[in-house]
Amino acid sequence: MALACLAMDQDDLSAALSAQFETLPAQLRAVARWVLDHPADVALLTTREQARRAGLAPATFTRLAQRLGLPGYDALRAIHAASLRRRPDDFSGRATELLHRHGDEGDGAIAQDMFAALGEHMRALREPDSIARLQRAAAMLADAERVFCLGLRSAFPAAYMIDFVRSLIGAKSVLADGAGGRGIDALRRIGPGDTLFVVSVAPYTSLTLQAAAYARKQGASIVALTDSEHSPLAALADAAVLVRTETPSFFHTMTPAFAAVECLAALMTARRGKPALDAIAASEAQLDAFDTYETPRRSKRNTP
Repeated sequence: MALACLAMDQDDLSAALSAQFETLPAQLRAVARWVLDHPADVALLTTREQARRAGLAPATFTRLAQRLGLPGYDALRAIHAASLRRRPDDFSGRATELLHRHGDEGDGAIAQDMFAALGEHMRALREPDSIARLQRAAAMLADAERVFCLGLRSAFPAAYMIDFVRSLIGAKSVLADGAGGRGIDALRRIGPGDTLFVVSVAPYTSLTLQAAAYARKQGASIVALTDSEHSPLAALADAAVLVRTETPSFFHTMTPAFAAVECLAALMTARRGKPALDAIAASEAQLDAFDTYETPRRSKRNTP
């Protein structure tokens, strides 16, 4: 019996599969067993990868979804993904889930699924909507006279990278970070004509949201790197780059955020053109003057 797609959640789907399990043809029963036994994999892995692991044809997964009244297996995956996003909000709750799964499946399964999830998140960054968001954000960063960079806790390295690259290409940049909790004081100087590059994913850091709202009131434009178009940070942004963060682990991943920042840095540099090249040459000369990096050439030169 088909269920209405829009009304179905993972509990409904599992109940429907369990109710029909004994009446399903052998191959569909094998897919149903996979879905019931591997809910996290259903949410995080591609259909092709799931079929490979289950030793079944991808088309069989589609037929099972249609048997349940869904248009295809992607709809079934979306139901599981929505359930995964409703996991416990706190780290301790998700860590408890991780420990239970580790006891059932071991190191290998968790490691495989971690990298499979990261691969899916990276693939999503290549989608047309994501590329368009990256292009818009890069244009704003390249055209900005001055960029303030803010990212707290796990988001700090992503904000730091934009500031670091802007310093190399001769673009004005302010990293809102400092000893004694005074980093946020840098925003006293933000105003019209400036851009705030700000990073935060769930659980969103309160101070980051306050800083973005302050920058908006001061007339600055905002480029946000966050995890949802419905995040409180995206609501404040002129341009928002979205990354996925869910993993089988208890802690959200920042790998897609770092990848997005590296792409933004490349696009920003390319857009700034010849001035960026001149600034990079000057930066390299200064770094070389201080023997910042050990190179084969320098090692040979310094050898008696």
